Amino acid sequence: MARLALLSTSDKTGLVALAKRLVAEFDFEIISSGGTARALAAAEIPVTKVSDYTGLPEILGGRVKTLHPRIHGGILARTDVAEDRQDLAENDIRPFNLVVVNLYPFEQTIAQPDVPLSEAIEQIDIGGPTLLRAAAKNYAYLTVLCHPAQYNAYLAELAQAEQPSAAFRAGCARQAFWHTAGYDQAIAAYLTQQTDPESAAPAESLPERYVLSGTQKQALRYGENPHQAAVWYQSGDRGWATAEQLQGKALSYNNLVDLEAARRIIAEFPSDDGPAAAVLKHTNPCGVAVSDTLAQAYHRAFAADSVSAFGGIVALNQPIDAATAEALTQTFLECVVAPGCTAEARDLLAAKKNLRVLLLPNLSDGPSHTVRSLAGGFLVQTSDDLIEATNQWKIVTERQPSEAELAEMLFAWRVVKQVKSNAIVVSRDRATLGIGAGQMNRVGSVKIALAQAGDKAAGGTLASDGFFPFDDSVKTAAAAGISTVVQPGGSIRDADSVQAANELGLVMALTGTRHFLH
Repeated sequence: MARLALLSTSDKTGLVALAKRLVAEFDFEIISSGGTARALAAAEIPVTKVSDYTGLPEILGGRVKTLHPRIHGGILARTDVAEDRQDLAENDIRPFNLVVVNLYPFEQTIAQPDVPLSEAIEQIDIGGPTLLRAAAKNYAYLTVLCHPAQYNAYLAELAQAEQPSAAFRAGCARQAFWHTAGYDQAIAAYLTQQTDPESAAPAESLPERYVLSGTQKQALRYGENPHQAAVWYQSGDRGWATAEQLQGKALSYNNLVDLEAARRIIAEFPSDDGPAAAVLKHTNPCGVAVSDTLAQAYHRAFAADSVSAFGGIVALNQPIDAATAEALTQTFLECVVAPGCTAEARDLLAAKKNLRVLLLPNLSDGPSHTVRSLAGGFLVQTSDDLIEATNQWKIVTERQPSEAELAEMLFAWRVVKQVKSNAIVVSRDRATLGIGAGQMNRVGSVKIALAQAGDKAAGGTLASDGFFPFDDSVKTAAAAGISTVVQPGGSIRDADSVQAANELGLVMALTGTRHFLH
């Protein structure tokens, strides 16, 4: 008797070619449903509709097609168990040798802007996951395929033996379970996000059960260090997996970590607010600047700490033009990311063949949650994507800021948000002059940032990601010529810092929001 295959796919890539070879070379009969059956019939491949095989029509607008004992009995049957064989015979059920299923495009649907909830709901596959799970459970007796990339490997296995090896079938079963797990995770996450923000408690954005899922996009040479293995997994159809790499070597683990940090910083400066550039090293900014042109912004960001910028990562909030490309080629850089790149700029950048140049049109499109692993589990938090508004700050000193000073304070505050704690940023004219990052005490960060800024600190702004527990840092800033300070406040000694600022003629703003980055 001919072997039996069930084909039911949303993604029709490679479907017809697979079916033709199954029928012509390996003596398969094919059962199929809906659009898959129509596609096979249009290609003149013999196919039996599921409704004809089960004796029941597709109902509820196609919502119910394959949920039938003749289908699932044929998938779950253990052909070496006498009782199962008897059940098959008594119910006129044939065992399947192959199940090929991929699921409704739920993630692709919700990735589209302004998709109605009702439309998303209709892309929740019911029969498909049930078929995959049943076939994967019974991998000892049949093969399950959930992705077109598996088709050729399956056919190669058939060319060697009557059925694929046990190891191959087990591997396909694992992929099927990962596939359905990721699918369910995407649905659960989406429905969680649909909770009415006006009535939901904040914790509802962090569900009782949180599942991580991704598809391997790229095996990396190693992780943070050569002795650590690493893989880049893609989750959904957004973010870095959609970036276009114009040139340069393959991305490394550390490149990707740095690029994400660069994306977070440059996302603080929308392109409509003017050209901005950020230079990073080991996830911390060396320099950030806003200017009249993109090339000027890059020059100023680079000049903020040109020593640390060597071998760094550059993020730009506007497409790379020729002048900026020329500037980028003047030093060794690991990666550059921007929303676009002109043809002339591409030609100039090509001279640095090892420079990785990536285009990511929507640099502000970040994750809604961040995840960090720990022994026995992981931590999840909502992303720190708060949009700052200076009209919500408290100016607590006698001297009030001018409009220009307030704009400078906002610039410094946006940068310090993305610096590892304890973080201090000194800036002037919307360019960083000194950055103190990752120190064990805030006094140390203040000294580092001011020493780096030097005489240029005079008339500048100092931003701190956390409150000042004592007034010593305020006095140190004033001695260096700082004129405005922005910090979250919240210390029991805030009054001491405010008093020191008043005595020294500084402006001080309390934002009421802390931005620690551990």
